[in-house]
Amino acid sequence: MKRIAALILLASLSAQALAFEPFVVSDIRIDGLTRIAQGTVLSYLPIEKGDTLTDDRAQAAIRALYQTKFFSDVEVDRQGSIMVIKVIERPAIAKLTLRGNKDIKEDDLRKGLKEIGLSEGETFDRLSLDRVQQELIRQYYNRGKYNVSVDPHVTRLDRNRVAIDIEIREGKAAKIREINVVGNKAFTDKDIRSGFEQNTSNWLSWYSKDDQYSREKLSGDLEKLGSYYMDRGYADFGIDSTQVTIAPDKREMYISASVKEGEIYTVSDVKLLGELILPEDMLRKLVFIHKGEIFNRKAIEASSDAIKGILANLGYAFAKVTPIPKLDRDNRTVDLTLFIEPGKRVYVRRVVFQGNTRTEDDVMRRELRQLEGTWYSQAALDRSKTRLDRLGYFKTVKIDKALVPGTDDQVDVTVKVEEQSAGSLMFGVGYSQYSGIILSASVSQNNFLGTGDRFSVGAETSDYYKRVNASYVNPYLTDSGIALGYNATYSKLDYGDTDFANYTYSTTAFSAYLNIPVTDFDSVTAGLGISSNKINTSPGFTPQPLIDYQNKVGNQTIHSWTANLGWSHDTRNGYWAPTRGGVMSISSEIALPGSTVSYYTINTDLGHYWPVGRGFVLYLDGKLGYGNTYGTDKDLAFPFWNNFFSGGVRDVRGFQDNTLGPKLCSGVNADGTAIAPDKKGQCTNSYYNYAQPIGGAFKVLGTAQVFLPLPFLKDVNTARVSWFMDVGNVYSDFGAFKAKDLRASTGLSLQWQAPIGPLIINFAIPFRDQDEDKHYEERIQFTFGSQF
Repeated sequence: MKRIAALILLASLSAQALAFEPFVVSDIRIDGLTRIAQGTVLSYLPIEKGDTLTDDRAQAAIRALYQTKFFSDVEVDRQGSIMVIKVIERPAIAKLTLRGNKDIKEDDLRKGLKEIGLSEGETFDRLSLDRVQQELIRQYYNRGKYNVSVDPHVTRLDRNRVAIDIEIREGKAAKIREINVVGNKAFTDKDIRSGFEQNTSNWLSWYSKDDQYSREKLSGDLEKLGSYYMDRGYADFGIDSTQVTIAPDKREMYISASVKEGEIYTVSDVKLLGELILPEDMLRKLVFIHKGEIFNRKAIEASSDAIKGILANLGYAFAKVTPIPKLDRDNRTVDLTLFIEPGKRVYVRRVVFQGNTRTEDDVMRRELRQLEGTWYSQAALDRSKTRLDRLGYFKTVKIDKALVPGTDDQVDVTVKVEEQSAGSLMFGVGYSQYSGIILSASVSQNNFLGTGDRFSVGAETSDYYKRVNASYVNPYLTDSGIALGYNATYSKLDYGDTDFANYTYSTTAFSAYLNIPVTDFDSVTAGLGISSNKINTSPGFTPQPLIDYQNKVGNQTIHSWTANLGWSHDTRNGYWAPTRGGVMSISSEIALPGSTVSYYTINTDLGHYWPVGRGFVLYLDGKLGYGNTYGTDKDLAFPFWNNFFSGGVRDVRGFQDNTLGPKLCSGVNADGTAIAPDKKGQCTNSYYNYAQPIGGAFKVLGTAQVFLPLPFLKDVNTARVSWFMDVGNVYSDFGAFKAKDLRASTGLSLQWQAPIGPLIINFAIPFRDQDEDKHYEERIQFTFGSQF
């Protein structure tokens, strides 16, 4: 067929070049041009003025002009010594419309069409349109949509233009009716198919789409099938054949694979050959398969990656480790050789930044742990990427390396970023079941003028809470990364119409702190602060023990000079949605001598993330808080206005915010003693029916969460869903702690970075509680809107 088509094309070209005696071309005239410039056509011609035109050269000219795809017809003639070229231009594509595509994004389609030559502004070629039609059908076939139809419609427009409308009817993907694996004896079908992406229809298929056939997924599943056997010793496992059959209605698929299991092999020896670079005994610590063990391809691949990783950290950026297994089928053993080719040791010549239109290069460079002029280190680059990610200035951070042209020992590193807004002028409305309606306004800039400095000013008001706050941070006061920050705050709490102990508490405070990095993961924070706190209690409405405490202190206005000291160890691989690493921290605050009440607090936090496979992430976290008085005030209890609280959307879920722990009734009995709540937490002869939470000086909180890989939440940086279990409570002091008093709950939590601000929705069920907690329990909890 190809030969026939070529002969037809040759005959047509010959017919368009009129036979004539050879002559010297004195001029060239082109007829029929409307859009294309004459100079453009002349640039493609293999003939110039003064050349001798023959039949062969005329045919060559016709072929050259046809190859430009500008023309649908080309003819060569002569008028005396003038070469006359008559052309009919192909129409231009004025408009290209795609309709009906849902499975393939329009941007991806248009990009593919452009590569074929079909895009607005290009010359229209019917052959290109046919190729596009076949390519689209092929792509949909690969997605299991065999009922797809692609109908292109071409409409002629004025000025030699066309409008192309491609109508796509995707149809429904063929469903997998059966998957049969033939020849498996060692493992059941259920075992070997447990990791397949494709499956027959089940109750989860409505959202997982795992019952929709895809050629790419089938290839991946067959690879997983091979891995399943080779990870369990079957070194000579093979897939003899695969067969995919489609039903006549193109709606059902039948997949079968014939396998040859082979035998289980053990490792007879493991050799390290090639250029080892490091001592062999050191490299062998990175080999995870040993003599006498069952053959395991996953362990071999992990060994190769580990060796390449340590070599990459030493500058061997392009190291190769090739596993060479030699099978002894008679003895069912494998002699394994890991052949190491480190390549040339390279150093980084230059680090280039791309995409940072607002952020200064120096702001990014100071976060890098890979320096110019030093040996290449993959670990340093990975750490650099994490530090840049955690700045919050960029949507994406990508680091590439490339050999410097003409060298084999130098690489240039390119840091590509996509910036996001680091500042905001915001007016917000939020709501939480605890605070009611929240109104807020703020101006913040986390990357002021591209310098990395941060400042913010904001205000917030809710049913019981008002706050104005201003802060400024210079994260690099020195080149070593010492940060200097200031905070000024005014806030007022009025618990009068809430479930909490009835009193008002207003604070004016200023503080300054230094954050000193010790290592890439460790930092120490030290600060000083001053605050003035005014407390108003109301006899008959405020629990009497709180009134008695304030009377003992003897002041409504409490002055405090505070010193802060803390240490933090942070190895998380992200800020909003980390998947590995954790945070350990301990911080303390002490009200210095000269303050109205001498007290101190200690807070500890220990949390860690572990990826546990298949997109699941386990998070465990524990917190302790402790407060006490000292010096001349050691006989006083810890100040109630600084108490710890427990329960709520971000604490022990399933209980209202800050409602766990000690509770007191308002008012006094006839004999002047404080009214005590009954076992259900109710108060008799009190202004309030229920006892009011007052917090305590000792807090315990533990959380276990498993973040779930849900198909409809692909971007974990935007939204996450987790199953959780919370355990905790707050106690009047350390001596009051009893494990039996701990409260616990479990449920599901959605955390979403919504356009209106952070959104948290919890569905929680308390399973360890007391009668006194019933009044404060909540199954569904939520909060949204920005909180400054």
